[in-house]
Amino acid sequence: MTAEKTATEPAQTRSARDWVQVLAKYREPSTWRSIFELAVTLVPFLLLWVLAWMSLSVSYWLTFAIAVLNGAFLVRIFVIQHDCGHASYFNNRTAQDWVGRVLGVLTLTPYDVWKRTHSIHHSHHGNLDKRGIGDVMTLTVEEYRARSPMGRLLYRLYRNPLVLFVLGPSYLFILQNRLPFGLMKSGWRYWTSAMGTNAIIAIGLALMIWAGGLMPVLLIYLPTSVIAGTIGVWLFYVQHQFEDTHWAKPEDWQVHEAALEGSSHYVLPAPLRWLTANIGIHHVHHLYSRIPFYRLPEVLRDNADLAQAQRLTIWESFRSVNLHLWDEKLQKLMSFREARQLYGAL
Repeated sequence: MTAEKTATEPAQTRSARDWVQVLAKYREPSTWRSIFELAVTLVPFLLLWVLAWMSLSVSYWLTFAIAVLNGAFLVRIFVIQHDCGHASYFNNRTAQDWVGRVLGVLTLTPYDVWKRTHSIHHSHHGNLDKRGIGDVMTLTVEEYRARSPMGRLLYRLYRNPLVLFVLGPSYLFILQNRLPFGLMKSGWRYWTSAMGTNAIIAIGLALMIWAGGLMPVLLIYLPTSVIAGTIGVWLFYVQHQFEDTHWAKPEDWQVHEAALEGSSHYVLPAPLRWLTANIGIHHVHHLYSRIPFYRLPEVLRDNADLAQAQRLTIWESFRSVNLHLWDEKLQKLMSFREARQLYGAL
């Protein structure tokens, strides 16, 4: 199909691959808009940090509450770092890489390590033979049934909400990110990224303890980081783990189809869209990751079909927590209970 035909045909007949050509016109970032978005994110984040520190002499509960609120701004910082990793934030690649590295200290995420693993996620998402890096572990029904009793138990524990959304985020951001997991043998660049980020974090924590003791760490730093990590993991989960998501064997897998069909449009109220920097418009992001986050609403305004595609409300997203196994026959994600009803004892 030619590009000329694609540009004039009705939107509803476009394939996932055709949409890429349509979305290309939204890819250019505005330097001033990017600087503005960075400023209106970092300034409130830093002011809330100062306010939380000042409140230590008033009430520890107030301090904790401010830190929890600031976790939302840290999520927005992470999404800006995320855009830098996709080369969508500034036209100058060097500038955005260094912005990403600095923000990575705040998000506890070594930028170069994350940039590479996240690229792998985008390149292989939905491919059943390419699972394991940058994704939520998902087994097929047959794979689960083939596991030993211990293997099944471990998978059930992994998919338990307490592990996924309470213990998991803290482990991921506080512990796992300290080493370049997945890239341990991929060269000095990723070790430099991880160790350099760790060193700056350690210096920051030491200065914090020197200036205010342990309370700023326990009541400001950790709650802000943990809340942001939990929100981030939840967003990533619901963006890909929903009933009609997309998984396929390599012979049936196509990257653009996987991007559109395997990523949700998480419909959030305006304040939450702002705080999460439009990351809920994930199906468009996966189709064309070079679009800056602040241009994603523009895409939906101009393309009604994309605005209606893959919609997932907050209420509907809660159900996704109970979906655990991919059924290759029915092409849907299902719960352990559904799989047991269909296929017998698990």
